[in-house]
Amino acid sequence: MENLDSDLLRSFVIVAKAGSVTEGAAQIHRSQSAVSLQIKRLETILGQPVFERHGRGVTLSETGRRLLPVAQEVTGRLDAIFRDLSKGTITGKLRIGVPDDHGRAKLAQIIANFARQHPQVQLDVTCALSTGFPDALAKGLLDIAIYEVENPGPNEELLFQDPTCWVCTRHVDFSNHANLPVALFDQACWWRDVAIASLEQRAKPYRTVYSSQSVSGVIAAVEAGIAVGLLGRSSLHAGLCVVNESLGFQNTPSSQLVMASGSGKEDEVIHAMKSVIRTAFPITRTDQI
Repeated sequence: MENLDSDLLRSFVIVAKAGSVTEGAAQIHRSQSAVSLQIKRLETILGQPVFERHGRGVTLSETGRRLLPVAQEVTGRLDAIFRDLSKGTITGKLRIGVPDDHGRAKLAQIIANFARQHPQVQLDVTCALSTGFPDALAKGLLDIAIYEVENPGPNEELLFQDPTCWVCTRHVDFSNHANLPVALFDQACWWRDVAIASLEQRAKPYRTVYSSQSVSGVIAAVEAGIAVGLLGRSSLHAGLCVVNESLGFQNTPSSQLVMASGSGKEDEVIHAMKSVIRTAFPITRTDQI
C-alpha cells in the first residue's frame, strides 16, 4: 500500500508557496530535478496532479488545493512534536498582532492550536486594525504580526492573496448616480489609499457616505444598499455583485496578507507560532477559485 511520505508533503508545501519548482527547490537547498521527482512521486501516489504547469511556474490543481491545508497541518504537527521530544517543552512569552477582520475568523483557531501544542507559552494578542503593526514590530512592541500590503517585502511571508474589486448589492443600481456614494475605511490604511486612488482615476464625482474601521463595516454599508465599496473577492456572496466595469472603475491591486517577525528574528517560540499560522492561513488565491 502506498503512503504519503512527510518529505514529499514538505516539498509539495514549499513549491505551492513559492509558485515555482525552481524557487521552491532553492529555498530548501535541493536541486530542481530532485524536487521535481518528489512532486511526480506524490502525484503518482495520488493518481492525479497536484499542480497545473504553465510558463511562469505552477498553480495548485483542485487536488492540490484540497491537499495543501492537510499537508501544512501534518508537517507542522510533526515539527512541533519533534521539537517537544528533542528539545523539551517550549516556554516563554509571545506578543502577536492579528488584524481585526481576519482575526474574527482565524484568531480562535490559531490560539487553540498553539495553546494545545505549546501550553507553557504565554500569549499576548493584539487584535486590531493592522496599519500600525509594521511599526510595532520595528520598535520591538510585537514579536510577530499579520497585516496587509500591496507587495510583500523580503522579510514578509505571503499568507493569502485576495484580488480587490468594487462591489454593490444586487438590489440597487448605482449606474445613474451622478455623485457616487461610497463606503471607505475611516483611517489611513492600505484599503483606503487604494479606494481613493481608484476613485480619482475614475475621474467622476463621489461622496463618502459611510466610514468604518473594519471590512465588516464596509460590507454592512454595501449590503444595506447605501454605497459601493472596495472589497476582496473573498468577501463576495450571492447578494453582492462586482461593478468595476459597469461603473467605469479600472482594475485594483490584490491585497497581500503577510506575516513578519520583529527585526527578522526567529527564535523557537516564533518558529512554532509561524507553523500554526501557516496552517490557519493556507495559501489560497481567490482568482483561482
